[in-house]
Amino acid sequence: MRDVHIAPILIGVLLGIATAGVLRPREPNPTRELPAIRQVLDDQQAAWNRGDLAGFMVGYWNSDDLEFRSGATLTRGFAPTEARYRERYVEGGTEMGTLTFSEIEAELPAMNRAVVVGRWALKMKADAPHGWFTLQLRKFTDGWKIISDHTSSAEK
Repeated sequence: MRDVHIAPILIGVLLGIATAGVLRPREPNPTRELPAIRQVLDDQQAAWNRGDLAGFMVGYWNSDDLEFRSGATLTRGFAPTEARYRERYVEGGTEMGTLTFSEIEAELPAMNRAVVVGRWALKMKADAPHGWFTLQLRKFTDGWKIISDHTSSAEK
């Protein structure tokens, strides 16, 4: 009779031990995730430098909740952000130039979140704008995407 009362307790303890590893929050794995995050930036740089705005935009979250901040302007949404780039760097005979990212640092504050800071430089025929960027990325089923971009331009 005593064994009957111990069985449910023993089963509960064993289930608790078995699920402890499953329920414990997983730590971010920088060794695996940082190269994938860096690849997003490398792909954007390569797309920009071949004049492929659509390819550049693949790095951004295709959502109305995407945020892009530059200067005094906040642009919300994927389509308005793409339109802003198109107007500024593609239409009206402007050139996209050659984009370079450097001094990139990344942190993984959570499993599916990253914060990336770095420098950007754009070499054009008549100008060479440059500055800093801060990106927030989220890992989706199709990979890492920029969900928020804050880009500043240095004074000349």
